[in-house]
Amino acid sequence: MKIFEYRQMKKAIIRILTLALFGFGLNSCNNLDQTPLDKVVGETFYKTKTDFDGAVLAGYSSIQDFWGTSTETLSERGEFWVMSTVITDDVEADASRNPENSSLNFDRLLVTSTDVAVAAIYSQIYEGILRANIVIEEVQNENELTDAEKKVFDAEAKFLRAFFHFQAMKIYGTPPLAIGVNKEIFNQALPNATKDELFASILSDFQAAADNLPASRTGGELGRATSWAAKAFIGKVNVWKKDWASAISSFEDVINNGPYALEANYGDVFAYDNENNIESIFEIQYGGPYSDDNLWVFDDTHSEAFKASQGTGRTWYWDAANGAPGGKLGWWVPSQDLVDAYEAGDIRLTESIYQDGDTYYTTDGFAGVPYDPAWSSTGYTIKKYRGARNVVSENHAPNLQADFNNERWFRFAELKLLYAEALLESGRAADATVQINDIRNRAGLADLSATATIADLQQEKRVELAFEPHRWFDIVRWDIGSTVFTNWDSKLEVFPFPQAEIDRSGGILKQNTGY
Repeated sequence: MKIFEYRQMKKAIIRILTLALFGFGLNSCNNLDQTPLDKVVGETFYKTKTDFDGAVLAGYSSIQDFWGTSTETLSERGEFWVMSTVITDDVEADASRNPENSSLNFDRLLVTSTDVAVAAIYSQIYEGILRANIVIEEVQNENELTDAEKKVFDAEAKFLRAFFHFQAMKIYGTPPLAIGVNKEIFNQALPNATKDELFASILSDFQAAADNLPASRTGGELGRATSWAAKAFIGKVNVWKKDWASAISSFEDVINNGPYALEANYGDVFAYDNENNIESIFEIQYGGPYSDDNLWVFDDTHSEAFKASQGTGRTWYWDAANGAPGGKLGWWVPSQDLVDAYEAGDIRLTESIYQDGDTYYTTDGFAGVPYDPAWSSTGYTIKKYRGARNVVSENHAPNLQADFNNERWFRFAELKLLYAEALLESGRAADATVQINDIRNRAGLADLSATATIADLQQEKRVELAFEPHRWFDIVRWDIGSTVFTNWDSKLEVFPFPQAEIDRSGGILKQNTGY
């Protein structure tokens, strides 16, 4: 069961957006100062458990919008793919399909402070932080919640606040730390935070989530944050902090005591009929299909959000073009370099990438046809999240521009590889080898021929997590940009802040070096 069921979710989102924009207590001094009949205000909304459920779900919605398409705001086109995946050595932007799309520049490492991607993701991150902060503040006010319910809602909002701040730190380096709802409408600018401040806040919020969230979710709450997901993120954040001992402690708790395990078959991990599976630590939930699933109303700030559900444009942007049945854009294609990175016999290649000789599953009648390499500028098309189990009518909008398979953001396989990295950095190479071999064996490969090295870890993580939102941030964190790319520029260790945010701050927010 999807947690973000269409009508309840969208009703909640509209309420929260109204509150975020108009709920700061600005008062008129005339007789017209009355509550509009078609609006929900803070004084009447944050009272019941249902109200707080809606408020928290609005925070998750901001994550869904990372991949959104909008015709009304910044003209986004799946910008998080551009920023996290297209820019890497795993993917090429098809120049014949992208004449006016900013992903061509990202593919060439030509990133500027006016790019749509850096502004779109910045906006979604801080929208999500605001929504989390509103819950954290309102849960302490007078309402109908029990003390136990207050603890859980506070913890869930802190999980989301930590998640968003962590993404902001990975992307922008020293982004503002937004703790609390700033009601001074003409004094909203925040300065850059230090890395130490960010790590302290992120870890504190994730710890609060670990201490107070339920260990599991079922039914209509399936997919929402749990205490085990928070503990897994604590380990991951400590890898970024290079606090290897703390990372190992968290990972060992999750591995030894938590509810996760590797799926037996790699392809099962990404199947539409196997969402929120045993390997999923945190995945982004989608709804649908419904009768009006147009890509441009997946953005919940769109004026038509009242009739929209949440989905992803994965099929529209990634599926084959150049005459392929189904007629999608094919903007982004797997690189030859990635294909060459797979070892012979690695089933992850056949599960992740279409190539000559494969059966391609198309939305044109949901049939299988021989794959034609001419459909792609590299001769390859992404298959992960697609294929026979996913290219089915129930996973697609009626207009065939969207699908609804959840995004697997944090998997147990990644946790095991992060654990292996922390072990290697701590001189425990033999233990790290066990973790890496577990991943290799699931892929149909033999154990490593020798004790694992950092290079082995980096290779395994690349092919295991291809097309998932991690490769770019690993390249930066491992400081291998100059090895991977011939045109590497050290300024790319962080993305620029949106120039519009710099300008609006009046100089309070400082731009990253080189932009």
